Amino acid sequence: MFSEKVSKFIKCWIDDFAIARTIDEKVCEDKDGNPIPWYTYPAIEYLSQFDYKDKKIFEFGCGNSSKYWAERALEVISIEDNPKWFAKWQEEMKAENLTVLWRDEGEGYENAILENETKYDVIVVDGKRREKCCETALKRIAKGGVIILDDSDRVNTSEEYRKSINALRSAGLLQVDFYGFCPMNNYPKTTSLFFCRDFDFKSKNVVQPINGIANLWRKPRAERKEFVRKFVVAD
Repeated sequence: MFSEKVSKFIKCWIDDFAIARTIDEKVCEDKDGNPIPWYTYPAIEYLSQFDYKDKKIFEFGCGNSSKYWAERALEVISIEDNPKWFAKWQEEMKAENLTVLWRDEGEGYENAILENETKYDVIVVDGKRREKCCETALKRIAKGGVIILDDSDRVNTSEEYRKSINALRSAGLLQVDFYGFCPMNNYPKTTSLFFCRDFDFKSKNVVQPINGIANLWRKPRAERKEFVRKFVVAD
């Protein structure tokens, strides 16, 4: 039988993170049904603090992350290599600022970002051929931008990930790893952000960090005091 503290912890994950629904229904959504990326929750919460209204996003790999970015950014281009999934995304993703492109698994996939001279503020590497995608991403990252490499903990078992991370670090980008649980998984993983050294994204809020999902300081003052009295001071 769980203690009251553990029961509250489980309830938080079920109610506030909607983790049970994301796992059972295989959907990347928050508790209100809004799309979220398949990154770790710490990475999602960190990224969600910034204002992307004037930012351009490029994704290697489509999904609910494409919808997430389209709701925030000026422009989003997402690459899909699977024809069936491409048809699905074409049908579902109707945002005017979101373009979904199909490219096969050959060089056309990683070179899709080189098809024009556009520089991107955020480049997400979360699809096929990640080593090659990291290499081409470096050619199109904008001043002050960030490259996101998801599932980066695979570096422990994958030569491809080792080369991907080495390429980004060798280019002088600063690596910050966000460990934790994520939507749809019952185990933790890592999402790594590689920052240009002149990273300059502005926060949407007057303070940073903002309160995260189910954070204690989201509660009204009376609830915070009761929580502290019961579960913190008592210990």
